Amino acid sequence: MNLDHAPPPNPILLPGKPYPMGATWDGAGVNFSLFSAHATAVDLCLFDPTGMREVARLKMPEYTDQAWHGYLPEARPGLLYGYRVHGPYEPKNGHRFNRHKLLIDPYARSLRGPLRWSDVHYGYRASSTRDDLSFDRRDNARGVPKSEVVESAFSWGDHRRPNTPWPETIILEAHVKGMTQKHPEVDPRFRGTLSGLVAPRMLDHLCKLGITAIELLPIHAFINDRHLIQQGKTNYWGYNSLSLFAPDPRYLATGSIDEMKTAVRRLHEAGIEVILDVVYNHTAEGNHLGPTLSFRGIDNASYYRLKEDRRLYVDYTGTGNTLNIDHPRVLQLVMDSLRYWASEMRVDGFRFDLATTLAREKDPFDPGSAFLDAVRQDPVLNQMKLIAEPWDLGPDGYRVGGFPPGWAEWNAPYRDVVRRFWKGDENMLAEMGSRLAGSSDIFGYNGRRPWASINFVTAHDGFTLQDLVSYDTKHNEDNGEGNRDGHDANFSWNCGVEGPTDDPKILALRRRQKRNIMAALLLSLGVPMLLAGDELGRTQQGNNNAYCQDNELSWIDWQGVDEDGLRFQSFVEFLIRLRRDHHVFSRPQFLRGAEQSDGLKDITWVTPDGREYTPEDWNKPYARCLGYLLNGRAGSYYRGPTGHRDFDKSFLVLVNAHHEEIAFQVPPTPRPMRWEALVDTAFETGFAEPGTEIEAGRAFPLKARSLVLFIHREAN
Repeated sequence: MNLDHAPPPNPILLPGKPYPMGATWDGAGVNFSLFSAHATAVDLCLFDPTGMREVARLKMPEYTDQAWHGYLPEARPGLLYGYRVHGPYEPKNGHRFNRHKLLIDPYARSLRGPLRWSDVHYGYRASSTRDDLSFDRRDNARGVPKSEVVESAFSWGDHRRPNTPWPETIILEAHVKGMTQKHPEVDPRFRGTLSGLVAPRMLDHLCKLGITAIELLPIHAFINDRHLIQQGKTNYWGYNSLSLFAPDPRYLATGSIDEMKTAVRRLHEAGIEVILDVVYNHTAEGNHLGPTLSFRGIDNASYYRLKEDRRLYVDYTGTGNTLNIDHPRVLQLVMDSLRYWASEMRVDGFRFDLATTLAREKDPFDPGSAFLDAVRQDPVLNQMKLIAEPWDLGPDGYRVGGFPPGWAEWNAPYRDVVRRFWKGDENMLAEMGSRLAGSSDIFGYNGRRPWASINFVTAHDGFTLQDLVSYDTKHNEDNGEGNRDGHDANFSWNCGVEGPTDDPKILALRRRQKRNIMAALLLSLGVPMLLAGDELGRTQQGNNNAYCQDNELSWIDWQGVDEDGLRFQSFVEFLIRLRRDHHVFSRPQFLRGAEQSDGLKDITWVTPDGREYTPEDWNKPYARCLGYLLNGRAGSYYRGPTGHRDFDKSFLVLVNAHHEEIAFQVPPTPRPMRWEALVDTAFETGFAEPGTEIEAGRAFPLKARSLVLFIHREAN
């Protein structure tokens, strides 16, 4: 709760303690602790409740183990503060101290007030290409967000985490504002916020959809880049963190961090886990010409990776800087932040932006890096869902499949292969089979399981599903970068016309392609991740990099969902229910192709003429059709939580990305099997006609560009 607490009269700092870091209220006062290895002094600055007037400046009285600390009696939650850090201003030696700049506490749990951009936030005087060698003496305090002391008490009641097992997890990637800003049944006061995210109608939608986890784009407090503000845009996605503990105030309708806890509690009550997209690889301070807002002014040489020319920053991230996780205090900051969100906020997992950067030791990627080792042995964090975005922009940065056991990874090959297969590209059959079966060629080592693969076809970065089937090329002109930004290799297909069209045949083909892609995603072994709004047909008008579009281009248009959107939503809901009801689609181990006691393998791949696949069949460049039989009675190595054999129904899946119909011969089986069609993407509903059945030896007319799912029924 924000209490707007004024500083105590005639404040005096007592020695206090070096730990914990940050500002900690103990019921009688507040302990302040700030790491800086190279500072010569630190001032604690106290502000009035408006945050506009500095009312006290106190020297931190003690320095222990590179932590500056002090204790302020009678201080209370709601107190606003910041730091001024003294030390050398020597950019060529990596030091950028400037006592004239008010700095945000890296451990601040709450921030109050926006960043008001101006030249005074730079530690130097802007005048030339070597501006940063000069020194600026202007005070920037009025335009800097203030750190806020918080009360951590919260009534969790009988709260319990859902603890959904990895194999049963289904993720929805979502943006807090984008989900709720245009929902007509969310209270206008709460739209765009965490309170809006857990409004009754939002929870109804999430529960009806059937997902088990929501992965939120960054909610750590972030800033809007100055050049975007000047263009009338914002950093909508939020990959520009300034604080690693504080929720962004824009997502708090109440202004209190309790709103985050309430949102987690309500999502958990609905059976939905919360995964946070976190950015620990860089900060919002940019390169050597960036502003001095926090880390740079506290201890630049410790917090950032610097080049041999220590005036300049190593940049593995494309943002101008890279956090120096090699430093034990910076690693501590990241670990403390993760534990705070896991323990205090009770989230269920993290998706690590550009995770390769975090796993670099000095320079190369190392699966045994200090960060990965620290997470693996941590008794809190090693129980969380940990997801790596397994690449960065540094040397040898593409590391899909390279993370250690215990980690899941965004499977970019899955995305690209599924797109290319349904687009009709050649030489995709073998790789499509591997992706459908859990990508064991990428993750099947070191005891890793199929859940290591986060399967996705669309995400925030790229086309929406609707745009994937409506555009051949990106259309990012609104971003103001001459359409040079965003990916060029989208593997998309507009089905005959670029963008909007009234042609009924093209529109029908686009809807069918969406059904094909979604069915493939939700029937694949591994953990499926959907992009919020795809289930409703959301479009970004061909923009595949809407990071700066905080407007209707990015927000879900709930009222604009038409009949086609509602029909597709029902299809997605059915597929998710099917997946959750039948564990044969989410086995905890890789499919081995091993024969079972009933004479069937756990998975059998079949050609259109009903034969089992040979290596030669997989390597036919023109082949675009395959089938596979999933044996629900696969062997004893598939067991449930109590040790029972996890028997299930058997399923037959027929997939045709060819532009013509194919007569698919239903394969013979050791025992008679009757197959009933449940899904047929050739139909507008996505569902097969009731009563559609077939037996072994019969040819099924598999329509062009379609997927059909059969369930085994006992023969009469």
